[in-house]
Amino acid sequence: MALPHATSGQLIDIRPLGTRISSSVSNALFKTPQLELMRLVLPCGKGMPEHSVPGAVTIQCLEGAIELHAHQSTQTLRAGELVYLAGGEKHSLHALEDSSVLLTLLLQH
Repeated sequence: MALPHATSGQLIDIRPLGTRISSSVSNALFKTPQLELMRLVLPCGKGMPEHSVPGAVTIQCLEGAIELHAHQSTQTLRAGELVYLAGGEKHSLHALEDSSVLLTLLLQH
């Protein structure tokens, strides 16, 4: 069964998970034909292998610290920092600590 997504006008809590982070899982917050918003929970040492998506993406670190490899370089995102990647840009993520990130995808049709 699919998890319910937020509806138009519904508040979405994206505050840091704090002590609940180790028992939390990634989930899609909402999806429209043009846009998808997800909260990724990445335990320390885990990540996402290199990939690309057709549309633009933003990655905002909500808590913890993650390494982002994109544009042939690696940078660390910490809580409160956000990065934009153009569509088709190959990237990977690696959690340096238990982390959660807000991922926004512009969907191409």
